[in-house]
Amino acid sequence: MPITDSLVTWIHLVSASIWVGGSIFIGIVLAPMLKNLANTVEERVILMIRISRRFSVLAIPSLAVLIATGVYNANVWLTSPDFMLDSAYGTILVVKIAAVASMIVAFGIHVKISSGRIEHELTKSHNPTSIHICKLRTRITWLGRIIVGQSVAILLLAAMLDSI
Repeated sequence: MPITDSLVTWIHLVSASIWVGGSIFIGIVLAPMLKNLANTVEERVILMIRISRRFSVLAIPSLAVLIATGVYNANVWLTSPDFMLDSAYGTILVVKIAAVASMIVAFGIHVKISSGRIEHELTKSHNPTSIHICKLRTRITWLGRIIVGQSVAILLLAAMLDSI
């Protein structure tokens, strides 16, 4: 059904916009601004954690919708299991699935690092060690960069699938 397929594609694109657009905004606009919004590294890390947790409220459902609509779209195109391995579309789709799986793992680690428990420890600790805070900030920052890079690569793979 063309209308159903169009609606599923539209929902997929809106969800991708939320996921990727939000991630890029946080990484390119908001994270650099934290230096101006917080006086200490500790305050920046707490803000990063709070922003990550708030974004996750929107990002996790968007990711779930992306996966569901992606499975639907793949089923429309994949008429047989052989098509997955014997076609350019199938090959690109396999690479995209692997990229999505690795991104989900990175995002899961990011969510775990940005948990409320960590924020609580930082806000209640009278003297958190600078080394611990710097390591935490570095992990959060690098995971965010990796997730954004993976997301952009997944968009490229989606464009490649669309061109086939």
